[in-house]
Amino acid sequence: MDQPILKQFGGPISRVEKALKALRKGQGVLVTDNADRENEGDLIFAAETLTVPQMAMLIRECSGIVCLCLTEAKIKSLGLPMMVENNTSAYNTAFTISIEAAEGVTTGVSAADRLTTIKAAIAPDATPASLNSPGHVFPLAARPRGVLERGGHTEATVDLTRLAGLAPCGVLCELTNPDGTMAKLHEIVAFAIKHQMAMCTVQDIIAYREHIGDIDAEMVVPENTSAVTKPTRMFPSGTFSSSR
Repeated sequence: MDQPILKQFGGPISRVEKALKALRKGQGVLVTDNADRENEGDLIFAAETLTVPQMAMLIRECSGIVCLCLTEAKIKSLGLPMMVENNTSAYNTAFTISIEAAEGVTTGVSAADRLTTIKAAIAPDATPASLNSPGHVFPLAARPRGVLERGGHTEATVDLTRLAGLAPCGVLCELTNPDGTMAKLHEIVAFAIKHQMAMCTVQDIIAYREHIGDIDAEMVVPENTSAVTKPTRMFPSGTFSSSR
């Protein structure tokens, strides 16, 4: 259900279009999920355009647990095992083991070091040797069909970057209030207005995906490249899961 407070950002389709435009410009976007799910908002940036000041913002304004959302193919190419064999988290969040860049970092926890780790992981020629574990960046594996298969922030992040014509990988962190509590919808909206950020919901992205159709998508990015190519089927067929 579209909530009235979000109408100031446009309708579901236009909200996604604004988010895609912002990502292409290297800007951050806010994505919320349903009130009956986590009922939280994530600050999201495209991994390939992420800067040190933006990483510092993620650390300062959010929970501090900065996650790198990747496709399953990229996770496999990096040789990253899942964090646990038996995932019992409420939304089956697909964490792999944490990572650190093998070169170019000190303690790994600073904004600059975390950015170095992310750039090392998303590089087209990245291999398992490019990374060490454990580390201070937390990769997440997105389902192949994105939000049409699983309505989580992980899939929303990969879908948005892919639809924006960027490499299908992004960084997210949950927005928090100054007192450390999780930001809810009104607080997320206030943050978006203050920082002039685009805002949409996971449900908006689902509606957008259904609106354009997999085959009709204009921008598809092959794995390990940020080059924009001609339309092809963007996502394999499959069924939807409501877990995060």
